[in-house]
Amino acid sequence: MVGPYRGLFGTPGVKGFVIAGFVGRAPMSMLGIGVILLITAITGSYAKAGAVAATLSIAVALAGPFSGRLVDRFGQGRVLVPMVLLHGCSLTALMLCAHARLPEWTLYAAGVAAGATGISLGSMVRARWSHVLDDPDKLHIAFSFESVADEVIFVGGPAFVTALTIAINPYAGLIAAIVLTVSGTLAFAAMRRTEPPAVRHQKAASSPIAIPGVAVLSAVFLAMGSVFGSVDIITVAFAEEHGSKGAAGLLLASIACGSGVAGLWYGSRQWKISLRARFIRGLSLFAAGLTPVLLMRDVRIMALALFVAGLSISPTVITGFSLVERLVPAHQLNEGMAWLTTSINLGVAVGSWAGGRLTDVFGASNAYGFSYVCALLAVAVGLGGSALVRVRRRRAN
Repeated sequence: MVGPYRGLFGTPGVKGFVIAGFVGRAPMSMLGIGVILLITAITGSYAKAGAVAATLSIAVALAGPFSGRLVDRFGQGRVLVPMVLLHGCSLTALMLCAHARLPEWTLYAAGVAAGATGISLGSMVRARWSHVLDDPDKLHIAFSFESVADEVIFVGGPAFVTALTIAINPYAGLIAAIVLTVSGTLAFAAMRRTEPPAVRHQKAASSPIAIPGVAVLSAVFLAMGSVFGSVDIITVAFAEEHGSKGAAGLLLASIACGSGVAGLWYGSRQWKISLRARFIRGLSLFAAGLTPVLLMRDVRIMALALFVAGLSISPTVITGFSLVERLVPAHQLNEGMAWLTTSINLGVAVGSWAGGRLTDVFGASNAYGFSYVCALLAVAVGLGGSALVRVRRRRAN
């Protein structure tokens, strides 16, 4: 299963941007929990901490397509350097505002600034893969590898920042996130040999979201993101309700591990069926895999159920990015992929809010019903718009 991945790294320049891209985007799973741990330690208010973290996350999501458009027009190197430096300064300002106990609005202002200058580095890494690889089969393997890398980040990031916060001080987690983001992104931006060429237009091109297929995929990923966000918070409550709060991390790791294993397997195979067919089947399995979760009342069995539920996540996400790579012109690829990332992030924000509210009112086991409905919605949108995501040939340059 690992064999096909070895051939990816023989292409000149690939190892460098893969490592730098991994380091630079590792903090994407650290910022939210880092902000929450810092602000709760200083103010004692979970509500305030959650609101600031949500503000930062929403700003990141909304700014993603805009930064992607800038990158398509001016190039990754010219845009990433000033943005990541502003991002680091904004996060530093957030810590200073919290430390100095400045008025609450300063926390939100710094959160918006940090989010607006956040970078969808995962989309830009995938854009580089599309630039350096001409073989669709190798590109499929590369996107699978990146999906597995994302799962590793989402499993390890929160645990890493929490450990730093507990072992050192409340600022340590965010400081580590700043160091990783700035160093990784600057190294990534400096690798010009593999950078996709910028394309400057005399007339402003319409956004990739205007492409019907991209709009359908974005709507599907919005619903999927709502599943991810709600499952995260509901699962923590589920473990606590059953007297095993410490098992929450294991339960969340189970779904991520299922996704990671499936991503490795999916990328190692050569598929004869179309991308569209794979996407629809992946969505259907995604909804079906959540069904057992609704019935679980035991933490140990729930870990297995969540592992099964995760098996369809990476294959579906990988195929979604592959479809965008075919649907969007090369000169708009960064922005096109950023729309999918933005949709997932917005969905996570909505799902976290709704999952928390429903858990408080109906209990964790019943709140999983919201996650299931969102999965069914993703299937319905995918099926309804399946004709719009049909691709017959590789995208045109």
